[in-house]
Amino acid sequence: MCEAKNLPTYPGPNKMRDCYCTVNLDQEEVFRTKIVEKSLCPFYGEDFYCEIPRTFRHLSFYIFDRDVFRRDSIIGKVAIQKEDLQKYHNRDTWFQLQHVDADSEVQGKVHLELRLSEVITDTGVVCHKLATRVLECQGLPIVNGQCDPYATVTLAGPSRSEAKKTKVKKKTNNPHFDEVFYFEVTRPSSYNKKSQFDIEDVDEVDKMEIRVDLWNASNLKFGDEFLGELRLPLKFLRQSSSYEAWYFLQPRDNGNKSLKPDDLGSLRLNVVYTEDHVFSSDYYSPLRDLLLKSADVEPVSASAAHILGEVCREKQEAAIPLVRLFLHYGRIVPFISAIASAEVKRTQDPNTIFRGNSLTSKCIDETMKLAGMHYLQVTLKPIIDEICQVHKPCEIDPVKLKDGENLENNRENLRQYVDRIFTVITKSGVSCPTVMCDIFFSLRESAAKRFQGDPDVRYTAVSSFIFLRFFAPAILSPNLFQLSPHHPDPQTSRTLTLISKTIQTLGSLSKSKSANFKESYMATFYDYFNEQKYADAVKNFLDLISSSGRRDHKSIEQPILLKEGFMIKRAQGRKRFGMKNFKKRWFRLTNHEFTYQKSKGDHPLCSIPIENILAVERLEEESFKMKNMFQVIQPERRVLYIQANNCVEAKDWIDILTKVSQCNKKRLTVYHPSAYLNGHWLCCKATADNTPGCTPCTGGLPANIQLDIDGDRETERIYSLFNLYMPKLEKMQEACGSKSVYDGPEEEEYSTFIIDDPKETYKTLKLIIEGVGTLEQEHAQYKRDKFKKTKYGSQEHPIGDKSFQTYIRQQSEISAHSI
Repeated sequence: MCEAKNLPTYPGPNKMRDCYCTVNLDQEEVFRTKIVEKSLCPFYGEDFYCEIPRTFRHLSFYIFDRDVFRRDSIIGKVAIQKEDLQKYHNRDTWFQLQHVDADSEVQGKVHLELRLSEVITDTGVVCHKLATRVLECQGLPIVNGQCDPYATVTLAGPSRSEAKKTKVKKKTNNPHFDEVFYFEVTRPSSYNKKSQFDIEDVDEVDKMEIRVDLWNASNLKFGDEFLGELRLPLKFLRQSSSYEAWYFLQPRDNGNKSLKPDDLGSLRLNVVYTEDHVFSSDYYSPLRDLLLKSADVEPVSASAAHILGEVCREKQEAAIPLVRLFLHYGRIVPFISAIASAEVKRTQDPNTIFRGNSLTSKCIDETMKLAGMHYLQVTLKPIIDEICQVHKPCEIDPVKLKDGENLENNRENLRQYVDRIFTVITKSGVSCPTVMCDIFFSLRESAAKRFQGDPDVRYTAVSSFIFLRFFAPAILSPNLFQLSPHHPDPQTSRTLTLISKTIQTLGSLSKSKSANFKESYMATFYDYFNEQKYADAVKNFLDLISSSGRRDHKSIEQPILLKEGFMIKRAQGRKRFGMKNFKKRWFRLTNHEFTYQKSKGDHPLCSIPIENILAVERLEEESFKMKNMFQVIQPERRVLYIQANNCVEAKDWIDILTKVSQCNKKRLTVYHPSAYLNGHWLCCKATADNTPGCTPCTGGLPANIQLDIDGDRETERIYSLFNLYMPKLEKMQEACGSKSVYDGPEEEEYSTFIIDDPKETYKTLKLIIEGVGTLEQEHAQYKRDKFKKTKYGSQEHPIGDKSFQTYIRQQSEISAHSI
């Protein structure tokens, strides 16, 4: 989320607003920005990444205004349909804010069964009756924190309207009605012609429709709130007397026709959405094996992984899935060592070593971001939190000083912050992750071997990553490295910028450091740090994190904080008497224990050792009529029931708890997906509370809890990239052929590729193209099979699903073309 502009003015004297933005899957909030105060053009600059754990129709963004009484009101929203997300993929786009009302908030689906029957009366005359059965709804919108839905069923025509109503279902947005309503569609011919309508008027019947409206039974004086409607013409029953299907609810025909959209301003977004179908592991073996042996290929430029970096438009595109794949299979160090060594050999000037945006640089950046996240947390987070909260003035540019600020005081404040951060960094070598240290050792050796006459190159090769591309960016933008939840305010951001610049220069070990600064005030400030002790501290730190045979990292067994936050839990029944009620608690997970307390920092009320977590599974909503619930199962069948704030958070907690307890020897193989209430398990109806589970546990292979990666998914992503850039692969094949037979000046169209050995590179390219072609055929077959099996109107593909209609049209065109 970037920024909003031209928001409507507040109807008060100052006209400014205090606004924040939320990200929602349909209507469910999964992320919230900070509040930007007193602005009609708020800048957020916040990134949010998540795995989407459920189906959705719209990705929505709401802008809220918080008034002086801390009440939140909606200004407007942007809703992007799922099938339209690819249109805006990875590009900045301005969206007009839309008005929010009952019609714009319609979501969910309804399950209906319609039956048209002929009935013979006592006089022998035939008339027609319609039976409408409203079975259930799913995913209805929640209005003002509650949903007590009911449905009205109306038979409507040009000259009549007859309505009936279901019972109200309390506190659920997935109501089960299962009620049947009967309507007389035609009446005997002896019926009074002047009454509502006549049997013989078939055209009249064709104009009739059945309408189902969903409402929320409200206690407010404004009346019940509209949740959605469905209109079905009766003429479609001519082909079949009985029809049963799921339908998406729609807004009313006259809904959402209020003010012009540009009255509300606009929102700038950059949405990156990827959706992959991942096959089972054996499908990927040829391509995966080809990628994983990249480190052993001579020269490395002829390897599959290096070729991916050559054909991708941005090196970052290739680096992300490659690093995750190599980390998953424990091959990241030899791979990065190989490509780094090749890059060093091509580098002519030691001062430019690893300074470009090469595949090596991007892969090391990505590795540090994944493997070093906890390292950043323990090293920088405490002092970053303090800087963000205390707001000490640190501006040292005389031109930017505020009234009442003292330049010398500000310099001293900034000097203290820089000193403290420099000290915690240079004393943190023992905590640096092993995988990072092994990579730094390799960089140091390659650089020292290549530039033997430069004694400092072994330091600059490492400092260009650990300071320039790791610590300095994390200080500058702590929100991007999970060091703070939101983008800092302007004053704090300025302080962090000044600290980051100074730390970057301290770590660079360049000969003339003051000359590094374009601003004279920065050069003056840096004089504080022109002492030899700072250079010595940097070199000692770099020596420690890049030396071979360091201390065994695993021998230092300190609790690592993995996740924390507020959730709602149900009492476990540890006391003999007392209500098993629900309470909000602060949960905290380390690699040692799972605890909860009343508030952050309080003494734990309950502590569950990791070895006592036997299973972590979702809990069916029917148990307590509450969404996003999961259960932590412990010895003696004790179960802790927990509700997360949203579906994304629930998935995060389940995943991390599962991973951290995956290797427990007594893990369960079966569990109960519903709760034990009123003397029986709701799922299997067994009465004994110690009855073994009725459903297999969802588990997985043991994995590194700090780095949970799906190797098959990353291989699928790499396949997608190769497939996308197939023309470049073919062009690279041509370049190999050209180089093999022609020794003269290189053709311009081939000069962008690094090809050290045309013969070996051609062999690899041939294998890549074959592997990609095989997977492409598998994907095409999967789509054909899916198309044959899918039923339009099923619960998975309700009628009214535009994305599925588009899919049907595409498959029909493919089928017609292939015929």
